[in-house]
Amino acid sequence: MCSAKSKSLIFIGLLFNCLEMIFSANTGFSMSIYNVTSQSIYLRWPKFSGASSYRVTATAVNTVGHSLLAHFSDVTLKGTLTSLIPNTIYAIQAEAIDKNGIILAETQIMQSTAPDIPVIDKAYSKLSNSITVEWRAVPGATSYLLTAQDGDSFIETVVTNSPGTLTGLKPATLYRVTIRSINSGGKSQPSPFRKAKTVLAAPILSVSSPSCDSIAVSWKAVYMAAGFSVSLMRSDGLGRMLKENTTNTSLIFTNLDPGTLYTIKAYAWNVNGIPGDDFTYNQRTIPCAPVNISIEEDEPGRLLVSWSSVNFGHYYVVFVKSDDGLEVHCNTSHTQCHFQSDCGFTYFISVFAYNKAGQSPLGDVLNYSTAPCCPSDFRAVLVASDTVEVTWASVRGAEMYETRALGGSGVVRCNDTATACTLSALPCNTRYNITVYSFSEARGSNTSCASKYVATAPCSPEIKSISKEAFSAISVHWQSNNEEATYIVTARGEAGLWHCTSSGNSCTLIHLPCGSAFSVSAIARSPAGQSLPSYSVPLETAPCCPNDLILTQVTQSVTNISWSVGMGAQTYVTTLESPKGQAKCHTLQNYCLLGCITCGTNYTVSLKAISETGLTSSCTYQGYSSSACCPSGVKLYRLGNNGIRVYWRASDETINYNTDLHGSKANFTCTPSSGLSHCDITEIPCGDVYTVVVSPVTDKGPNLTFCPKKIYSVTCSGSSVGMGKSTRYIHSKSMMFVKHVSIM
Repeated sequence: MCSAKSKSLIFIGLLFNCLEMIFSANTGFSMSIYNVTSQSIYLRWPKFSGASSYRVTATAVNTVGHSLLAHFSDVTLKGTLTSLIPNTIYAIQAEAIDKNGIILAETQIMQSTAPDIPVIDKAYSKLSNSITVEWRAVPGATSYLLTAQDGDSFIETVVTNSPGTLTGLKPATLYRVTIRSINSGGKSQPSPFRKAKTVLAAPILSVSSPSCDSIAVSWKAVYMAAGFSVSLMRSDGLGRMLKENTTNTSLIFTNLDPGTLYTIKAYAWNVNGIPGDDFTYNQRTIPCAPVNISIEEDEPGRLLVSWSSVNFGHYYVVFVKSDDGLEVHCNTSHTQCHFQSDCGFTYFISVFAYNKAGQSPLGDVLNYSTAPCCPSDFRAVLVASDTVEVTWASVRGAEMYETRALGGSGVVRCNDTATACTLSALPCNTRYNITVYSFSEARGSNTSCASKYVATAPCSPEIKSISKEAFSAISVHWQSNNEEATYIVTARGEAGLWHCTSSGNSCTLIHLPCGSAFSVSAIARSPAGQSLPSYSVPLETAPCCPNDLILTQVTQSVTNISWSVGMGAQTYVTTLESPKGQAKCHTLQNYCLLGCITCGTNYTVSLKAISETGLTSSCTYQGYSSSACCPSGVKLYRLGNNGIRVYWRASDETINYNTDLHGSKANFTCTPSSGLSHCDITEIPCGDVYTVVVSPVTDKGPNLTFCPKKIYSVTCSGSSVGMGKSTRYIHSKSMMFVKHVSIM
């Protein structure tokens, strides 16, 4: 069994190992602390499924009988435990409870409250940038947070004990000062504030010795100062102290010992007479200042300072201070000193003589300006084919800049106070040596500046000719004298863009579409940049050949030819040609009729598509065969009862023919064997008129419709039968009569 003391030690050990460790029963329910004060602990927890309320219990670990119980609804996921004991460790347990009062989950955490709120005893200022605070120690506090607030701004600092000082404050400013105690648990609430005002700032003295027996002191006005006290005394303690009170910002002490070091002390006081910070300065007064000081730059980067000898001067000190605040000096018993110098600086030189009595008064202060620095990091960029933009960073000592570009046939200059210059209208394909010089009124130009080389863009090529190499290939030739240039030719039209590239003086545009118009231009590229484009040259490709061409025989000697539109074509010439002759037509349309066609003949088919400007594309198509010739001398003869024979003269014995009889009562067709020139038809009804057509048999489809038609009448009587020129008469009632009526 553990005693109460050992249990307390266990709790304290857990606290120091992990003050905010959360204990839970593997239920997923947890609790965290997000703020702690002297008497309050701020908690939050996640929503637990099924919980209708939450119960939080806080029990002091080392204080018997002090516990706190709080209930929260299911919609409240954070809570505050108040009225706790400062600087006390609490065991805090949170329980998730359902609507029946059953504990669903619980979790526990150990947390200490912050120490009690301290009370400020004193708050005062001895320096213009600080306030010192005194207070009584608070049990359990390991440190304290001091805060000084001025309006919306504040300054804080953490100290371990009293007194503590807030620094970094503004002079002559009223602050509200508070203090909070801190331990491992957190921070207490702020104490009641105390007001404290910082004292005045010290006047910053500017001291000089205008003569051997005087010291002049001046300073800038101090905020909220009603007056100033300035005292002067020999630094070796001899003599008496001189003190002056004044409302001015300067005064002069006279009748002083030459060559003597004096200590000057000054402070400001406010309307209540409270003094502020003091400022101490040592200033010496005898020997006379050296004269005839001269300065020269005997070589670049080295200054020579010389002066006349001074009576009673044992040695000399030369101070050289540059305008950036850096100061160097040299001690010598001679009357000259050497100093290193840098470009673009103004140096202020003063020479003092020294003996046993001290330092001479300040004599003439000379200044010497070295030549301005060179813009060594300048950039020269080609921004256009004939324009170079030069930029650089400003350099010390420069009041104006001159940019020079040397190349080609002369020098181009640009003067400006700005750190940029644009050199325009430069010749193309030219290498320039560019230098940026700096100028100052005091020293002139720095002529030792480095240069850079920049080349202008290549010259624009000039297209000399365009020639056709193939159906869709165009060769472009140009003239240019650029060095190390690559040329890009572009054909631009409604059909799109086509390019070709070459390092010579020609290239070929391929796969250009037919029947299109283009504008052709060329540019040159080199490592320096890109030229302006050449003047454009118009280009027209030959018209496109029609994709589709159809031939239809209208009559035995006339053929209709039609075709699809060829892109870019205005007129067309179509030709049918065979050893027997040629048929041709020239038309604006996409069709025409060709006459004088010989039947049964093989023709070659060609078409020329001609553009508006006369460009021609010769197009060839599959050969065309005209139909076989229609037979001649068609006659009809009787064949016994109800039968006739159709006879004709064939144009070629190798041609097969087809015979068609069309009447109102019936239609008849017969096709004889190859080589025969007649065809027999039986069972023909009499008393009707028949149209007879004999036409060649084709392998391309239906019979030809343009062969001549003959009309015959077949009667039912005993009269004779008419058979054209040769007629045979048969006297019989039942005989059929055929009479030639007309030929269509």
